[in-house]
Amino acid sequence: MDNKDKPHFKIGDTIVILKYGTVGKISDIKYIDGQYFYEVNEGDGLFRDNGLTLLSDFKGELVDKEQIDIEYKFFFGDLVQVKGYLDELFKVVGFRTEIWRYKEDAWEDIIYELTRVTDGEWLEADENELILVAESDIADSYLKKYGFIYPIKKMKQPLLLPSPKDHFTNKIDALLDMYNDYKTMYGMFSDSYYIDMMDTIKNQLADLLNKSNNKLRKHS
Repeated sequence: MDNKDKPHFKIGDTIVILKYGTVGKISDIKYIDGQYFYEVNEGDGLFRDNGLTLLSDFKGELVDKEQIDIEYKFFFGDLVQVKGYLDELFKVVGFRTEIWRYKEDAWEDIIYELTRVTDGEWLEADENELILVAESDIADSYLKKYGFIYPIKKMKQPLLLPSPKDHFTNKIDALLDMYNDYKTMYGMFSDSYYIDMMDTIKNQLADLLNKSNNKLRKHS
């Protein structure tokens, strides 16, 4: 039977979406193939008559929607270090929030998806495992300045690598340059972030020197 002249609800009615137990308002009514469909809260979905009821007629239990505000510390393209991989640099390529709810506990985990700049290796890390090195707008300039390059997927010519001695010296020089830059920035802004970065670089220098000494002992 054609009910074109008899919509069950009208625009502005406060209704309950029975499937979810959530409250909304009718924001539009559409007539399709002899049936009325209702838009709720200007959303993309449409609901039939039997999927909705007026709030005044609802006898069930309403679901209280939770408002969750998530503040992200890192964004696409940011250059970061990961605790446990402090001699590597990674770029943020994605992130997600995992929401956990239990009867007596609740929390949110922010997971970042990363790729290593030297070879594109993929890694996931929690937000508290990341250390910002350079924001996305200066990440490429930072990599060029300190001699880091993106992975090369296909190569027609073999790559000529520097000798281990030259590579070691270049890496030490790059770390020292970074340390001096952060020291200068700390002198200008007195931000503890730069102290943390200086400590990180000192740890990397110590690790490199230890590795070098161990190699020398093996060959002596």
